[in-house]
Amino acid sequence: MTILVCGEALVDLVPDRQGGGPALTPKLGGGPFNVAVALGRLGADVQFLSRISRDPFGRDLVAWLEASKVGLDLLQRGPELTTLALTVLDAHGAAEYSFYADGTADRLVEAPATIPESVTAASFGTLSLLYEPGASVYAALLARVHDAGVLTMLDPNIRPAAMTDGDGYRARFRTWLPSIDILKVSVEDAGWLGEGPQGTTVRDWLDAGVTAVVVTRGGDGLSVVTTAGETVVPGVSVQVADTIGAGDTVHGAMLHHLTEHGVRSSADLLRLDSQAWTAALTFAAKAAAITVSRPGADPPWADEVGDD
Repeated sequence: MTILVCGEALVDLVPDRQGGGPALTPKLGGGPFNVAVALGRLGADVQFLSRISRDPFGRDLVAWLEASKVGLDLLQRGPELTTLALTVLDAHGAAEYSFYADGTADRLVEAPATIPESVTAASFGTLSLLYEPGASVYAALLARVHDAGVLTMLDPNIRPAAMTDGDGYRARFRTWLPSIDILKVSVEDAGWLGEGPQGTTVRDWLDAGVTAVVVTRGGDGLSVVTTAGETVVPGVSVQVADTIGAGDTVHGAMLHHLTEHGVRSSADLLRLDSQAWTAALTFAAKAAAITVSRPGADPPWADEVGDD
């Protein structure tokens, strides 16, 4: 039982809040990269499908994946540079981003000829579905694995600063919906996706074929909406260092919990009752609380979170 995580790895340049000056500290990240790390640390059998540079940042990214028990059988390497994200933190530790991604390695990923038969779930999201030509590769792979019966989860992780055509992205997002079993969005993502003539809502997503919509609400907790109704759990109170990687940890922890409890398909998702969803959301909230308690995207290990 393998979880396949598809998408970019990059480096966040984060301000040194302790030094009081303009210094920037490189932190390894990227939404799918963080999801893979979270899954590996929680004990999942996870493979990361991406293209990573052979530059010094790329070598650090690969070392971090290996140290986090992430499988690299499907990883591609290239001479292109690593994508950089300049991160600005507000007074509450919330992050805003600017991206330097022209011609970088993760944009040039190629679809694998075959997907291992052991793959039962697949994760997608973030910049990998925005920047071409890789975006089309990942979108086609999403449809391909879903058609093969693999459980799919997607987090668009909207970054308006990286967008040049918001309505065009919203239109493409609608084409992905029939191939998504679990859609994970923040409150801000949901609001942005609902804007303009191409905007959609949670009801639209469910009508298009999504089975469950997980919504993150920062310190206010998490919820999931299905055709059967909504389940909500509160957030975990913690001293926040910053919020980098919080949503990615929710994504990874949720997928780990569900697959460990026998969820392999959209039909399995439909059978989950409020108690089962509460357990999954609570586990994800606990994991994310640990991540936000320390700087950068540093998801917890299984023994830090406890039983799921």
